[in-house]
Amino acid sequence: MDNEKIAEFIKKIRTDNNLTQKDLADKYSVTYQAVSKWENAKNIPDLSLLIQMANDYNVDLSNILNIDIKNNKKDNKLKYIYIIIGLILIVGIIIFIIFNNNSSFELKTIKSTCSDFEVFGSVAYDSKKSSIYIANINYCGKEDSNIYQKLTCSLYEKNNNTITEISVCDSKNDITLEEYLKNIKFNIDDYEKKCKTYGDDTLYLEINAYNEDNFTKTYKIPLSVDKNC
Repeated sequence: MDNEKIAEFIKKIRTDNNLTQKDLADKYSVTYQAVSKWENAKNIPDLSLLIQMANDYNVDLSNILNIDIKNNKKDNKLKYIYIIIGLILIVGIIIFIIFNNNSSFELKTIKSTCSDFEVFGSVAYDSKKSSIYIANINYCGKEDSNIYQKLTCSLYEKNNNTITEISVCDSKNDITLEEYLKNIKFNIDDYEKKCKTYGDDTLYLEINAYNEDNFTKTYKIPLSVDKNC
C-alpha cells in the first residue's frame, strides 16, 4: 500500500469526524504517537485495522484500495493492490479451512495493552474450537536502532499460577528489533476444543533481545481480547 495515500485516508476520517489523534488512538487501543506516525506516513496500521476503520465509518474498502489505483498507473504500484487482494483471499481460505465443518464462527480482536508495542490479531472461535492468529507486531516506543546479536519471541498463556508457552517464532541473529518484528507471525490452529474465556493479560508476548555482551533485554507485552464467549 502507498503510505502517503493511507496517511491521507486516516487523517480525512479523523478530521471529518472531528476527532483528535488521541480520540482515534483511544478508539482503536493504540497510542496517539502511533496515529501520528500513520498520518505522517511513517507507518501504516494492519490491514485488519483498516478494514475495521472502513466498517466503523461506513467507507467501502474498495475506496481505500482505489486510492492507489486512481493515482498510480505504473505496474509496480499495482502490484501492491494485487498483494493486498491476495492476502485477503489467503486469510479467507485459512478461515474456511479451519472452520469448514462449522456453519458459523466469530472473531475476537487481540490487541496490546502495552504502550510500547502495537499488536493486532484475532481469535476465531465457535462452540467447538478456537484458533489464534497474530501477524502484526510494531514497536512504537523510544527509538531503538540497536543491532542485536539474537532476538526471540514467544506467545504465552497465564492461568492462575500456571504459565504455558503456546508458540515460539524463529529466532534471528544480527538484526534490529523493528526488522525482526516485520516477519513475526503466530498461527495456532485448533488451539482449544472449546471457546475460551480470556481474562485480563491471560495472553502475552515475550521478546528477548541479546546484545554482544550477552545481556538480555526482555519485553513483556500483555494482550487483551475484545470480547469473551
